[in-house]
Amino acid sequence: MPGVFDRLNKEIENMQKEGGITPLDLAGLPPALRKIMRLMLRELQASYPRLCEIMDGMPEKDRLSREELRSALATLTEQFWLIRIGEDEKAIYKVNLRRREGSKLMAGIWSALDQKLKDKPKDE
Repeated sequence: MPGVFDRLNKEIENMQKEGGITPLDLAGLPPALRKIMRLMLRELQASYPRLCEIMDGMPEKDRLSREELRSALATLTEQFWLIRIGEDEKAIYKVNLRRREGSKLMAGIWSALDQKLKDKPKDE
């Protein structure tokens, strides 16, 4: 009978196999969300006050208002890019390095091509 340690070890191994986010994933984000994710990838973990401090230190054209920051953090959390621990001003945000569910489009394309090749008459 496997113990708790064995189960935790198996979960860690499974997470490592899943991989992480890629630059292509980031490129698909809107500019404000991409800006926060790039920042979070440097920090890996940051409290809300720390994020506000970093935003205040940015050039004015690159800054997000507090409302834009809150909204972007909420969106990134809902989409599982970030993990939020705590609430409101005491929240700590961490990058979710596990791979998000990918697109089903590629699998569909390859199956359609495979089917076309099987259906194609042989010209012999």
